[in-house]
Amino acid sequence: MANEALNPDEPVVVGEELDRVRIITLNRPRHLNVISSKVVSLLAHYLENWEKDEQPQLILIKGAGRAFSAGGDLKMFYEGRKSRDSCLEVVYRMYWLCYHIHTYKKTQVALVHGISMGGGASFMVPMKFSVVTEKTIFATPEASIGFHVDCGFSYILSHLPGHLGEYLALTGARLNGKELVVAGLATHFVPLERLPELEKRLISLNAGDENAIKATIEEFSLHVQLDEDSVLNKKHMIDECFSKDTVADIIKSLETEASKEGNGWIGPILKGLKRSSPTGLKVTLKSIREGRMQTLAECLKKEFRLTMNILRTTISADVYEGIRALTIDKDNAPKWDPPALDQVDDEKIDLVFQPFTEDLELRIPEQEDCRWDGKYENSVYAKQTSNE
Repeated sequence: MANEALNPDEPVVVGEELDRVRIITLNRPRHLNVISSKVVSLLAHYLENWEKDEQPQLILIKGAGRAFSAGGDLKMFYEGRKSRDSCLEVVYRMYWLCYHIHTYKKTQVALVHGISMGGGASFMVPMKFSVVTEKTIFATPEASIGFHVDCGFSYILSHLPGHLGEYLALTGARLNGKELVVAGLATHFVPLERLPELEKRLISLNAGDENAIKATIEEFSLHVQLDEDSVLNKKHMIDECFSKDTVADIIKSLETEASKEGNGWIGPILKGLKRSSPTGLKVTLKSIREGRMQTLAECLKKEFRLTMNILRTTISADVYEGIRALTIDKDNAPKWDPPALDQVDDEKIDLVFQPFTEDLELRIPEQEDCRWDGKYENSVYAKQTSNE
């Protein structure tokens, strides 16, 4: 496991119990509340204990500072690149936790301001209520750095209307608060200046009653109208272009549309796709397309395989080159291998999707009577580690 330097006086996740209200604060503000091994462990600990408490409760989750959560700790992955499976534990625990967040038994409300990206957005989108503001920024930019949309997003994005999911997954396009509500990725839009007051009101309810919580949020929320230049106003063209069978065909379709008058907005999208990892794009498109036919559990198991194969550089080391260019050297000049879409072997793409043997798969406890089983510490991976 990659090491994490922590100030012992600053817990990375703060859990508070206020009578019948439970509050989770992601508490790494200087690091935009990125997700580390410790963050995942603490979140799982709090959520399991609180769900098992028979008392009705409201669960609030928020981020400290100017971000909700910027997603996975990319430097953690990069630093572990030379040690096989150095990040396996945090990946396993995170995907296992994602299933429980999606299927949680008590009413959850995410109060989301600032950045909510990648894995960080997996603490927002699945909630019963996700409240966003004019400062909220969402994206799933993993494909561009040679990775893939994970933390349940191959399920979430593939189930959006039309082909919006492919667009968001392949381009890493950013959506603002209004767009998130319209797209169905958030439930309510509340002006940032009113968010503290809403939080106080929700706490004062002192109950987990879903109808009362919804009514309270609606008191503060505004009806959303898209800005004139929102990309969601171009949905018919997004559906047309991103419905194509391959990444190359999608790009070709976009190029055709970009040549027409009034379609200048496509230019930056094309530029971004052509700068992205060809391998990451192909893996991501296949994952989204499969996600349409898969359950949440099947998507998470698939994402676990993809992540481990990508981190193991089974077919390419693009993910480490992408992280290097973005966050280590910050030269934004990655050298992809292979460098072009037509050089990425589809059979190799299929290789990273192959199921593991049953004992090595992510254990998703779909039966209600053993809902919190399947933990990492009871997996074959933990046993292998303890024997080394």
